[in-house]
Amino acid sequence: MSFAEVNGITMYYETHGSGRPLILLHGGLGSGEVFGDSLAAFTEGHQVILPDLQGHGRTADVDRPIDYRTMARDVAALIDHLGLERPDVVGYSMGGGVGLHLAIIAPEKVGRLVCGSAGIRRDATYPEILEQQTQVNAEAAAFMKDTPMYELYQRVAPRPEDFPRLLDKIGQTMRRDYDLTEEVRGLRVPTLIMGADADMVPPSHFVEIFNLLGGGLRDGGWGGEGRPAGGHALAILPGTTHYDLLDSPLFAPVALAFLKR
Repeated sequence: MSFAEVNGITMYYETHGSGRPLILLHGGLGSGEVFGDSLAAFTEGHQVILPDLQGHGRTADVDRPIDYRTMARDVAALIDHLGLERPDVVGYSMGGGVGLHLAIIAPEKVGRLVCGSAGIRRDATYPEILEQQTQVNAEAAAFMKDTPMYELYQRVAPRPEDFPRLLDKIGQTMRRDYDLTEEVRGLRVPTLIMGADADMVPPSHFVEIFNLLGGGLRDGGWGGEGRPAGGHALAILPGTTHYDLLDSPLFAPVALAFLKR
């Protein structure tokens, strides 16, 4: 349990196990604790670093927006602070987006990336989810007091009273348009695109991302010679949604199988 002064924030992180370094990045309104059920699997052969991203968990918020690219720079600075040599990165939802941005802006710092439940275009998200996201703001805090996210924040946040402010910032981020098509097309970090079969974007969107990486465009061949040249891969986990992907017994094994390739 440690704190690091990186990129203008005081970032909380935990280190577990030993071996090849692996950074796990949580989703919005979560913390490193969300990987608790799969942590034992990830620590077999890995030194696992669990940071809490800006304004989440035990990392206090600062006077700047919740922005994936900025948070990716936070993680890049943490990698430098810890002296890690090209750690692998596994991210879920917001953490998947942060991991993807990290691979885009600092590919030399990342070994392999597992990008879980993260779309690359806002308009790929189902319309009803986009409508729900417009309602995420400080006023929603009163309706979230019985949720696990609120309980977690109240238990560990350095300033529990900041929860409405965090909702405001996340709502602003959700309403911001984005399209990473061109950035993903040139991605150099070997990446596993992972999604739920009932995610907040259709499975076809994860296939679209895989296509941009050179996957799914031809037969793979007996020896795999037709697979993407960059070592990229695709996994759709059956019987899962955006909200329980981490609970799937397949999440850790599939991620680890890709990291060991």
